Amino acid sequence: MHPLFLCENTFEEDGIVKVSLKPITKENWYECTKLKVRPDQQEVFSAPVVYWIAESKFLTDFELRAVYKEGDAVGFIVFCNRADENGNHWIPALMIDEKHQGGGYGRAAMEQLIELLCDMNATRLMIGHRPQNEAAGGLYESLRFKKVSEEPVDGEIIRLLEIS
Repeated sequence: MHPLFLCENTFEEDGIVKVSLKPITKENWYECTKLKVRPDQQEVFSAPVVYWIAESKFLTDFELRAVYKEGDAVGFIVFCNRADENGNHWIPALMIDEKHQGGGYGRAAMEQLIELLCDMNATRLMIGHRPQNEAAGGLYESLRFKKVSEEPVDGEIIRLLEIS
């Protein structure tokens, strides 16, 4: 793991929260469609996982990963494997299932994704979140994502992480 992203918040009693990011396959796609956010979060994460799976079949730069804790899918990430015209690698979606929120899985998944994107020579990572999603904003800020602007763009706060 890149030392920049080791944070105390990623620790459980027995050590660091460990997750793995696994590609979505014919073996695990259905399990992933059962992941969902809490009812009060549906406004900020309205697209279900099945939507992202379908969209990835048409947008070839989208890569999907299930977030696994041991043998259980606990979350889902979508990221772009190619930079846009401005050199940005976008992360369109991160969600942790309602039953697993608050356990450090989002942070652990983002740390792994950042490392993966570093290995792909990405230097600028972009992510957005709804202004009312304070948990996401706090997580991204703690991972050193900086606000691009104070005003929402298409309803989202856009954040940038520059990696050297």
